Amino acid sequence: MFYDPVRANPLCGNPLRIRADLQKAAVDLFSPLLPYFSEGGARVLLSATAAHFDRAAADLEGFARPLWGLVPLAAGGAHFPHWELYRRGLANGTDPAHPEYWGDISDRDQRQVELAAVGFALAMVPEHIWEPLADAQKETVASYLVSARDKEFIDNNWKFFRVLIDLGLERVGIDFDRSKTERYLDEVEAFRLGEGWYRDGPVKRVDHYIPFAMHFYALIYSVLAGRDEVRGAAYRERARIFANDIRHWFGPDGAALAFGRSQTYRFAAGGFWGALAFAGVEALPWPEIKGYYMRHIRWWSKLPIADRDGVLSIGYGYPNLLMSESYNSAGSPYWAMKFFLPLALPDDHPFWTAKEAPAPTFPHPVPLKEPGMVAMHTPGNVVMLSSGQQHDKMRGASEKYSKFVYSTRYAFNIEADDRHFASASFDGMLGLSDDGVHFRMRETLEKALIAEDRLYSRWHPWNDVVVETWLLPANPWHIRIHRITTPRGLKTAEGGFAIERADFNIDRGEQSEGLAIWQGQTDMSAIVDLSPDHKRAGHAMSPIANANLIHAKTLLPQLRGEIAPGTAVLATAAMALPLDDTVSRALANFPQCPDIGELEQLFRSKGSPIPAFDLGYQASLKEKQR
Repeated sequence: MFYDPVRANPLCGNPLRIRADLQKAAVDLFSPLLPYFSEGGARVLLSATAAHFDRAAADLEGFARPLWGLVPLAAGGAHFPHWELYRRGLANGTDPAHPEYWGDISDRDQRQVELAAVGFALAMVPEHIWEPLADAQKETVASYLVSARDKEFIDNNWKFFRVLIDLGLERVGIDFDRSKTERYLDEVEAFRLGEGWYRDGPVKRVDHYIPFAMHFYALIYSVLAGRDEVRGAAYRERARIFANDIRHWFGPDGAALAFGRSQTYRFAAGGFWGALAFAGVEALPWPEIKGYYMRHIRWWSKLPIADRDGVLSIGYGYPNLLMSESYNSAGSPYWAMKFFLPLALPDDHPFWTAKEAPAPTFPHPVPLKEPGMVAMHTPGNVVMLSSGQQHDKMRGASEKYSKFVYSTRYAFNIEADDRHFASASFDGMLGLSDDGVHFRMRETLEKALIAEDRLYSRWHPWNDVVVETWLLPANPWHIRIHRITTPRGLKTAEGGFAIERADFNIDRGEQSEGLAIWQGQTDMSAIVDLSPDHKRAGHAMSPIANANLIHAKTLLPQLRGEIAPGTAVLATAAMALPLDDTVSRALANFPQCPDIGELEQLFRSKGSPIPAFDLGYQASLKEKQR
């Protein structure tokens, strides 16, 4: 026998077609955690790796996050045999006199995040986790939860955590100051962008936290706080509108767009589709919603996302700490259990009785104004051009938010060595170096605009260097144009899409002036220089291992060159496709370099600020509404 990393995935072999399959999946994902529960049940100890918060909070994370799936499982009538373990753990973890006490709660504390799942459990299944407790235990648990919700929460999706805790306290009859609940619900409104989009706080970015946090919690609230009819109706309507945009973040095979932070939460990204069902929001026909939902979990079932014992790993397509955030403990990946919310619905709900439908086809580019993106549906993939996103306070933030292009099929790379320009990937990105060793990429932006299906940004890799970038769809290609003004010479490297690399070097690479192509075992990736004056050399490289989110080893075509002091224009076309008869046709039809003057005229006449990037957008939106 040998270790098969895919078979270690608890989802492996499950057909994931019907509700019963999903019930089994939820239990199978939880079961590998059982050996790691502490004697008192309050902590789940999984790994020596650490997050920025203390070990007690990390152990609470492992305890609480599975509840996002186990609670709907039980609410839907399925048997779960370990509620006594959870009751014991809840009583001990909230008891200051017990050795497994989770610790006192302060402002902006990770414990607040995890106790939202406890509040959800109290609201949904009090008969399992609350009612059998002794009166003294109930008093201890309630006191701990009240102490959590009385503190300040981070100014983003965390505001919903107080709301979820309060829903649980309300369900079990505990009194608390409801004005604080109302205040946070009101403050969340400041994050709205329109068309169903939010920001995740006062920041210049949107990401998967919009579907799997902002909308997810709002839809739960719309069901569990039925008395608040006005907010509930607004949340359901926003989700209905939002579904028409967020469907473009899912590929035809079920994969979600690899973009932004917290990718280790994996199939939580599909939780939005389940939340629509939970709240009864038929934003799209039920067969389409079910198709997006079920394809997503099946995609994950084929990847090595668990360790040898079946515990979900930190990583994305495989165990990988390089892509993690400082707040990822070993228990963090179990936010993926949010995917199972519709298990609370009965077998005869139209979501479960619907026959899956494939995703609609979209032959033309689809502008998504609020996040500053343009979607192109290509064979087996959704390609997303992006401008207007940034995050300057996180490891790998430039790769997670500021690349020119993202994909559902070809995930991005994290740069593994920022002191070796020659080995850097720069997939979907332009890299610049003034010493041949260190490098800069697009990180933060000075300006971001959208005009029809085209994007523009202005950015400064150094204070004295200006880059203007235009992004244009040319399906299956996309075009990038960079106008660079620099007082000194710079080395440049620009990458296409990273595809999987086979063992024994059996893939075929091609490189020449102005062109680089990799043909792997299943996919082809190409990059072409369209620059009018600065021809670059094609380079078929293999990036550092474990840099890509989906594949541990990848292939990447690049263009490399140098520019002199002054102003230079670089133009690039890039694409990647599954190997079929469309590849040869695409390679025989390179797009033409657009005229910059025409692009500038388009943006002068039709360009508008990207709402996600424009922090003043909410104020202008409110003014228009008046």
